[in-house]
This record gives sequence, structure tokens and C-alpha cells, in this order.
Amino acid sequence: MKRLILAVCVAFVSYLAEAQIQTPQPSPKSKLEQKVGLTDVTVEYSRPSMRERVIFGDLVPYGQVWRTGANQNTIITFSDDVKVGGTQLKKGSYALYTKPGQDNWEVYFYNDTNNWGNPEKWDESKVVAKVSAEAYELPFDVETFTIDVDNLTNNGASFGIFWEKTYVSVPFEVPTVEKTQANIEKVMNGPNAGDYYAAAVYYLQEDKDLDKAEEWIDKAVSMQKEPPFWMLRQKSLIQAKNGDTKGAIETAKQSMAAAEKAGNQDYVKLNQKSLEEWGAM
Repeated sequence: MKRLILAVCVAFVSYLAEAQIQTPQPSPKSKLEQKVGLTDVTVEYSRPSMRERVIFGDLVPYGQVWRTGANQNTIITFSDDVKVGGTQLKKGSYALYTKPGQDNWEVYFYNDTNNWGNPEKWDESKVVAKVSAEAYELPFDVETFTIDVDNLTNNGASFGIFWEKTYVSVPFEVPTVEKTQANIEKVMNGPNAGDYYAAAVYYLQEDKDLDKAEEWIDKAVSMQKEPPFWMLRQKSLIQAKNGDTKGAIETAKQSMAAAEKAGNQDYVKLNQKSLEEWGAM
């Protein structure tokens, strides 16, 4: 009888677990991803709706710090260093807080994103950028709280905050000029040692033109003041596979000496094993 009761209880609990009712969230989560110039910008936030309520000055009081959304604090992520309100921000994620006013808002970028709503204790030292933004009155209602990335240019954009009859714009700048110039200089200067190395190793692994692989690995090595042991290791493998056992042995010895100097015993053993296979030990 006890076993029967236990079985029934287990079945009932399992049924309840499977019968969890899913209902719409009153403030659904949203994720916005936008490329601004060459920088990736992501906004993650929850979106409450008016539902016939008075928002600013009532539900969201004037002069108090607001999570700028609902539930967990709004998080903005930049893939590059950017500039907000004249302040340089390192790439990474920031919580977005605001202090709404009738005519102006204070906008805060806060470097602690692990808060549910407002921080339990506001820490001014965590405010890495502060912007004063004018609040504009819209000629219509925006039912659902919205953050957009608008006013896009190659060098920046704005975070647009919309709700009720209020619009606030927070401009930011991205380093498109610097990144583009760096890319141009890299391409115009030709491949670097890493490019030649990667191409050579790929040809080795895929059994492609080994003469070309050897040409590229030689260029990679020649561009290094002290070629690293791992690069020399790959050169020795390319030489051996291309039929130059004598050259492979010489390069493997150089790789082993460099590995010993760097304290990397794994590569010392790899080179020793290859030298044994090639009859040099």
C-alpha cells in the first residue's frame, strides 16, 4: 500500500511539473543589436506598457533614479571603446540608469550590471559616464517603453528613449575612423607574420601546395627577430613533408632550443620525437 501511495505521489508531482502554465510577461524582454560604423552595439531591456497609467511624474517619479525599463536593469554593450557625452568608455557592458525630469533627464552609464532594478546602494564611483539630455514632448502616445539606436552615421548614433509622450536622445561616438585607418594600413602594408603563418599551416594540414606553404612559413619566420618555437616547429613539419629532411632536422633543433629557453617541455618532446623519426637522434 505504501508503495502504491508513493507511486501516486511521484506521478502527481511529475504531472504538476509538466503542467506548468506559461503566460505572457507584462514587461517582455527585448534585445536590440545594431552595427554603428564598425562597432557592434547591443541593448537588452524589458518593455513595460502604459496600460492607461500616467507614467512620468507618477509611475516613474521625477528626480529619482530609474532602472530605465522594468525588471533587471537595462544593459548596453559596446564592442569597441566609445565616447558618450565627451567621456571615453571602454568596450564592454554597462547598466543604463536615468533620472527623469520634466524638461531634462540625467543619464548614467553604470559599470555594475548585476542588479535587479536599481542598485541596493547607489555607488557614485561606478558611474563612468553622465549625460544631461533634453526631454521632448511627442504629439502622440508611445504605449510600450522603447529604446532604439537611431540617427545612424559612420561615426556615431543616438540611443532614443520613447515612452508615453516623451522622447530623450543620448548621442554617442564610435571609433570608425581609427578602425578604418588601421584596416587600410594593414592591407596596404601587406600580410603580417601571423597571416603568412596561418596560411602556411593551413596548406600543411590540407595537403595543398607545400612549396607555397614553405615560401609562406619562411616569410613568417623572417619577419620575427626571434622566431618562436611553435612557428619553427611548423616550419620543420612543412619541410619534412615536402621532402627536405635535412632542413627539417635543422629547424627542429632550432625549435627545440627555443622551446627549452621558453620552458615549454611539451614542444621539446615533440621536437625530440620528430628528430628520432627523421634519424637525427
